[in-house]
Amino acid sequence: MQPVVIIPTFIAGRRHRSGSNAIATYDHVTPLNDPGELGRCLASLEKVRGLGLVVVLVAAEAPFEAQAAEKVQAVVDQHPSLNVLVIGAAELSLVRQRMEQLKIGKLSREVGLSGYGAVRNLGLVVANAFGFDAVVFLDDDEVVDDPDFLETAMYGLGKLTKKGIPILAKTGYYLNDRGSYLSKWEDAWYNRFWQQGRAFNEWISKAMKGPRLSRSNHVCGGCLAVHKEAFRRLAFDPWITRGEDLDYMLDLRMYGSDIWFDNHWVLRHLPPEPSSEGDRFRQDIFRWIYEYRKLEYSRALIDLQQVKPKSLEPYPGPFLEPGLTRRIRITAFLRSLVLPDKKAYRRAAKAARKEAQTYAERNCAKYFEFQYAWPEAMARLEGDEALSEALLRSSLHHAAQVGAVEEPAAVAPASFDPGLTSEIRLNVAE
Repeated sequence: MQPVVIIPTFIAGRRHRSGSNAIATYDHVTPLNDPGELGRCLASLEKVRGLGLVVVLVAAEAPFEAQAAEKVQAVVDQHPSLNVLVIGAAELSLVRQRMEQLKIGKLSREVGLSGYGAVRNLGLVVANAFGFDAVVFLDDDEVVDDPDFLETAMYGLGKLTKKGIPILAKTGYYLNDRGSYLSKWEDAWYNRFWQQGRAFNEWISKAMKGPRLSRSNHVCGGCLAVHKEAFRRLAFDPWITRGEDLDYMLDLRMYGSDIWFDNHWVLRHLPPEPSSEGDRFRQDIFRWIYEYRKLEYSRALIDLQQVKPKSLEPYPGPFLEPGLTRRIRITAFLRSLVLPDKKAYRRAAKAARKEAQTYAERNCAKYFEFQYAWPEAMARLEGDEALSEALLRSSLHHAAQVGAVEEPAAVAPASFDPGLTSEIRLNVAE
């Protein structure tokens, strides 16, 4: 199998501040005048065996989209051994033009370069147009140490378990700057009502001791492999503010599939220090309240499987139960008493009272409406030569503008037997 590697990168023209747009507020953005972490990530990929096409998705604020694409292309040009396709605002315009030609409904919010979910959906559309059978998502602040990283990523994907269950999506895990897969969560009194790190550590400690592949309750979006049978059927949720990776696991369960955890698949996650932990917690408030409302709404849809918090113990079940809003408000208040970012935590507590609730109520049904359109859109765009050739020409044009002289290598995904009827049966925890 020859997967395409997709790396979203978020660029800001000035210091990024948490604003009213909950969707376009990101954990980690790179200022235009900052070298950022993308170059380090690409350098680590140079030693990965079997690496084919790498797609870098450039999300930036509207006034700086062209400059951001140029900046990213300049970084890419420092790694000529890699076959990299840069997708920015100009390429997104080509995607939307082609969708109009094919009479695909307007999906400007759902497929684009604003918001974690929409950006990932754009990556899936590009992979589909080029005819790839699998996608591997990385983040730009990660480092791959294993030359067999892609081989490990593809282990089991598209195959069947002993019980005949197809493995259509899988995740690995991160090592932090301490070389640990455990969260750095602090067991402090102000976190008494928000034990997220402890719950995650409990879950992953057990998963690491289990069989190589097991059903996952957690997803690392920067260490995520998705088979075409999943991504052509199911999109990411464009309305979730962060945690779109974990949300994708919940969506897969609702639609009859799952994500599997591979405790042999690992990379290093080395993000810069966040500018505001309080603002990040505010995004988490929007995320969890939206997720709670979304699952609650899904119970009224008879064609979906029910996902209950008890099935997600020890993580993330406790963060999807009644009483969530009260625990969020108490935690924001307690943290505002002692942590440096007091004003941001107070803003977070205020958001939990009304703003995040309103956002969730207005948007929790939209994903399910979007899902009706997604499979048909992907069917029409599958292996679309007109779009893939246009994207390659656009990439070559922009590479020439910033000084690249070599034409990108031809993009030809390897032939692949999906393996859904394969006689291989993996011994996994079911």
